[in-house]
Amino acid sequence: MVKSKPSLMQRFLNLIEKGGNALPHPATLFLLMALSALVISFIGYMLKWEVIHPGTGEMVATKNLLSTEGLHFILEKTVKNFTDFAPLGIVLVAMLGIGIAESSGLIAVAIRLLVLKAPRKMLTFVLVFAGIMSNMASDIGYVLLIPMAGVIFIAVGRHPIVGMAAAFAGVSGGFSANLFLGTIDPLLAGLSQEAAQIIDTDYVVNPTANYYFMIVSTVFISIIGTWVTEKIVAPRFGKYENEGDHENVELEQLTKKEKKGLRNATFVFLFFLALLLLGSIPENGVLRSEDGSILHSPLLRGVVTLLFLIAGLMGVVYGLTVGKFKNDGDIMKGMAESMKTLATYLVLVFFAAQFVAYFKVSNLGIVLAVNGAEVLKEANLNIYILMVLFILFAATINMLMGSASAKWAILAPVFIPIFMLMGYSPELSQAVFRIGDSVTNIISPMMSFFALIIAFVQKYDKNAGIGTIISTMIPYSILFFIAWTLLLFAWIYFKIPLGPDSPLFYELGR
Repeated sequence: MVKSKPSLMQRFLNLIEKGGNALPHPATLFLLMALSALVISFIGYMLKWEVIHPGTGEMVATKNLLSTEGLHFILEKTVKNFTDFAPLGIVLVAMLGIGIAESSGLIAVAIRLLVLKAPRKMLTFVLVFAGIMSNMASDIGYVLLIPMAGVIFIAVGRHPIVGMAAAFAGVSGGFSANLFLGTIDPLLAGLSQEAAQIIDTDYVVNPTANYYFMIVSTVFISIIGTWVTEKIVAPRFGKYENEGDHENVELEQLTKKEKKGLRNATFVFLFFLALLLLGSIPENGVLRSEDGSILHSPLLRGVVTLLFLIAGLMGVVYGLTVGKFKNDGDIMKGMAESMKTLATYLVLVFFAAQFVAYFKVSNLGIVLAVNGAEVLKEANLNIYILMVLFILFAATINMLMGSASAKWAILAPVFIPIFMLMGYSPELSQAVFRIGDSVTNIISPMMSFFALIIAFVQKYDKNAGIGTIISTMIPYSILFFIAWTLLLFAWIYFKIPLGPDSPLFYELGR
């Protein structure tokens, strides 16, 4: 039997898959980059790489870390580099609170209620929206919402893969949008702050850095995702012919205990909301800064602590109400379970922290930033073209490496200083990266849950494979890219802050 020649698309997908598989583990990649930084610092020292710091006017020369002084730094600061790495503490604290809410079942049942209560005409929109919102709690959208979407679409007489595509578009393609802060926000902000301090040692990037942009993006991407589902994806699949096990599908309604638990958790949220309003609205409110400002207040600086308290207490109340938590040991177990999911992250962060520290101390960051900014200035690219190129670059990298934090830990120390020297804020650089990182999530074979999505789809189409998923999802990817880029252009044109105390532009020495 003669094998048919693979199509151009299949060959392209195979190339992407091979390229991604050829990459080392992200932690290994950071180890190699840290070692490379040591070698390059030696080369830069020997070649007398130096630049004038645009902010201070002082000459900055490359420091050799393969020297006696460099060896002392490595031996003495390895632990401090790790423990002082900005994203580490904030991610651990945020995950403790969200871990309680997730282990109690609160987040899962809230998403279920949202989808079950949606009017039929709004069902697709609600699935995309619920997918976006599920990103608050790590992987729950992938393991719960996407298969549930298939069941729901069968129940209303529609093709299950269409419903799963809509949910997948929200969960993965809408990864950088949300109405609330999740674990990814403080993580990326911490990485951005580390990178920004290569240029400005006092620069602070808040977890709310892209919050305004995220809120608008949530509605925007939900609408675009709905349109793509109904106008492009649904017509391709047509009517679903029920087979065997899928004929009689009943949606699992919320129990009385679950409803009561949700109600009690909502009371906790409203209680916290009232406290926050009382502490921030009055001019002398306890949550304002000493000068009465909201932008530089403990309210924003302490948003990770608030996330921990609110999510944690809502989870505790829900868990106690439904009987998931019997005692304090169950609550602590939920927190411990959330920490287990961060085991790989901790290994990655250890090596990433060393790389960032070597990059900063050797002055390679500022040398590269100044030279890179000069090259881009000479290219005379306007801000819109520059942002599109960066989105495309991040989107391409995403096809080969799945972890958003790993990618940003690599890209932030390089691009944030360059863009800062060109007059663009770290918050803008982060927002642009997040767009690029999101739009190709749904077509990247390197996305950690891609194999799981194939398994879900094969339940309804035994012949489905990687090509099936990508051909289904690529319209979302293209339209999300176009729509999100246009939204960013409008944001820049009207000079709208990306979040509280999060400007679009940066001035040296501000």
